Amino acid sequence: MMTTVGLTGGIGSGKTTIANLFATEFAIPIYIADTKAKELIAQDTHLQQEIKALLGEEAFVEGKYNTAFVASIVFSTPEKLQALNQLIHPYVQQDFARWREEQHSPYVIKESAILFESGSYKDCDYIISVTAPLEERIRRVMLRDKIDRKTVEKRIKNQWNDENRIKLSTFVVDNRDFGRNLDKIQTIHCKIMEMIDENAEN
Repeated sequence: MMTTVGLTGGIGSGKTTIANLFATEFAIPIYIADTKAKELIAQDTHLQQEIKALLGEEAFVEGKYNTAFVASIVFSTPEKLQALNQLIHPYVQQDFARWREEQHSPYVIKESAILFESGSYKDCDYIISVTAPLEERIRRVMLRDKIDRKTVEKRIKNQWNDENRIKLSTFVVDNRDFGRNLDKIQTIHCKIMEMIDENAEN
């Protein structure tokens, strides 16, 4: 089976930026789980019914996912957030497995904000955690999503902290200095290739 590298980090840490470097510099296929989850929610009617059963009919308005309504519930009720993640996770896992079979590369990267929270880290051979200073993350998300500080802090509170992520990670990328990221990514890529070769020989 193809080697799977999980890539994760807190909201605003710059996961996608780091993932894109692997894609552009080393032609590594990237599966962005958060984006794919949104696509599956929009397309899979069975999944839509399950979400409605969990959160109510208002979770969809005129057939479209009501993200504002869903966010207002799940980011205020951790139990609902966990239940929603557990509901969506199997659909994403199945889709990822199909996608991985179609790739032709030494390894693939699965980028997910909730790699640990969903339990999908257990299916990864190696894990990269992306970190950044808290204030920088808050600033990035406020700017990107056009939301206030309190909303960002509430979302951060519902994610694992960096300390817990790092404990279970193979590599850590400190994303406060964008100019040095390419060197970091190159080092990690070379190390992953070495480990893949070593495993192939054993």
